[in-house]
Amino acid sequence: MSNLDREAVPSVCGGRGFVVAEPVRELLAPRRVMLGESTEVRRLLPNLGRRMVGAWCFVDHYGPDDIADEPGMQVPPHPHTGLQTVSWLHDGEVLHRDSEGSVQTVRPRELGLMTSGRAISHSEESPQSHAKYLHGAQLWVALPDAHRHTEPRFEYHGDLPQVTAPGLTATVLLGTLAGATSPGTAFTPLVGADLALSQGADLAVPLEPDFEYAVLSMSGEVHVDGVPMVPGSMLYLGCGRTRLPLRAESDAEIMLLGGEPFEEEIVMWWNFIGRSQDDIAQAREDWMSGTRFGEVKGYDGAPLPAPQLPPVPLKPRGRVR
Repeated sequence: MSNLDREAVPSVCGGRGFVVAEPVRELLAPRRVMLGESTEVRRLLPNLGRRMVGAWCFVDHYGPDDIADEPGMQVPPHPHTGLQTVSWLHDGEVLHRDSEGSVQTVRPRELGLMTSGRAISHSEESPQSHAKYLHGAQLWVALPDAHRHTEPRFEYHGDLPQVTAPGLTATVLLGTLAGATSPGTAFTPLVGADLALSQGADLAVPLEPDFEYAVLSMSGEVHVDGVPMVPGSMLYLGCGRTRLPLRAESDAEIMLLGGEPFEEEIVMWWNFIGRSQDDIAQAREDWMSGTRFGEVKGYDGAPLPAPQLPPVPLKPRGRVR
């Protein structure tokens, strides 16, 4: 999924200097952004107060939207460098096409994982004949410097491992949770899991004390470590936890995101991640000149042009603004 902000501002994030080394409860409010002409998303990362959670650096939550009489998601071809995109649906389907020739429809609880590496372009759209509702999350993972020029590729995993307990079914998207490991390729120690809770569930999920964590509320009413959450909100939890108490007031679904704090500082602008403004400027030039990113075949429409880089130089801000 693309960042369609036409006034994208480059920023430096990452580094351990701003990691909260103890448990906290920090609610992050979303920013509403239009994705194309018909889909509004709630952007949780990057946030005014916090830029990353482990290597997770971008989180959009959208829906549930009634698109029975609408085109649904329509994101034209656009580029990525230095990151992985994670497509995760609760309702609906998204057709992915990319410049490596991948064509795949991703459905609920199936993992669409694209590693951009040195450069890739892709499009995402609701199929012409689609389900009534569209509801999901789009997430990015920053690639460490040693892997950010890797060969681009797309992975599809329709069968993911689960962890179950009374009142809980947890599906592991990336990394490992309670001994269950996703088949998706990860380049840093992290975890991404979808937790479905039954009404009345009262339990604790095991965590890694060296990871920092956040929870994205997808649906229902749930208390996370005693904090009530509404759908579309995110709770940053810091580090130092070995367990996370959860209590569901209704059937509810949340996403648990975590990982070792990302040591490197990164520059993230529009759909690119680099290590300097020169990296970003070169990626933009290559996209606009039609080099490096290849061609997405089969999409009915023109690719997205990149916004203009701002005239001001980058100012390092670390993991929090």
